[in-house]
Amino acid sequence: MTKRAFTFPGQGSQAVGMGKDLAAAYPEARAVFQEVDEALDQRLSAIMFEGPDDILRLTENAQPALMAVSMAVIRVLEAKGVRLADHAAFVAGHSLGEYSALCAAGTFSLADTARLLKTRGQAMQKAVPVGHGAMAALLGLDLDAAREVAVEAAEGEICAVANDNAPGQVVVSGNVAAIERAVELAKGKGAKRALLLPVSAPFHCSLMQPAAEAMAAALSEVEMQAPVVPLVANVLAAPITDPAEIRQRLVEQVTGVVRWTESVLWLTGEGGVTHLVELGSGKVLTGLAKRINGEAVASAVGTPADIDALVAELI
Repeated sequence: MTKRAFTFPGQGSQAVGMGKDLAAAYPEARAVFQEVDEALDQRLSAIMFEGPDDILRLTENAQPALMAVSMAVIRVLEAKGVRLADHAAFVAGHSLGEYSALCAAGTFSLADTARLLKTRGQAMQKAVPVGHGAMAALLGLDLDAAREVAVEAAEGEICAVANDNAPGQVVVSGNVAAIERAVELAKGKGAKRALLLPVSAPFHCSLMQPAAEAMAAALSEVEMQAPVVPLVANVLAAPITDPAEIRQRLVEQVTGVVRWTESVLWLTGEGGVTHLVELGSGKVLTGLAKRINGEAVASAVGTPADIDALVAELI
């Protein structure tokens, strides 16, 4: 029996031109981009469609932009008769993608989600002065080996596993010097590659505590509904539906590990999911899903042609 989860991409999946073909093809997509622009009092859609790349990459722009493309896909699917509650057993999102997932599942309104992600992006950027934090991908090391590298590299500073993206793809985050040490140590412990990531802040480590506090304040003021299907939360790799717990886990997620490998394993194991459908910009999660569980069917839906193919499959 086919059972689907809808997944939503995180930072790094943004690209200049994102959403432009959707806006050209569908009034529902244009309406999403306009509503996000109005909620933020910013022409974010112009930055998405035309760039420049360095402005789109800014955390406070990339986060709501990625959510907007995911929601444009959702609204177009709904207009074509594909309702999330009818076709997805679960939702999950990578880091900021949790907000996209929750918006798609009806927990947050679109305008509130855009404002929350703008706040989140600004708070994460402000938490650590530019140049003081870094992140690095350790490729070819398993999670336990990456944890050992992080502990050894810390030397009294912060160095921690931030993202467990797929087997052999673990990201560490912390103070610049500690992350640089981790890159060198990882090479000595058999990593195929270890490289600094082009990010502007050290996400998902304890240095982000000021951002977690900012998100606790922002989330406390936003109306939340139970999602129409459970969210498999990053910090738990397990499903939740209670709005109070969702709020708590979103705050924890700012400093916590994105347990993506475990989340996909839970979905395709205990969750019984056979098909993982990534909605939005890029195909990062689709690639990770195939590495995590080669038996699961993984596909990305981000273009008009992708939407037509999914609608044809489901209806």
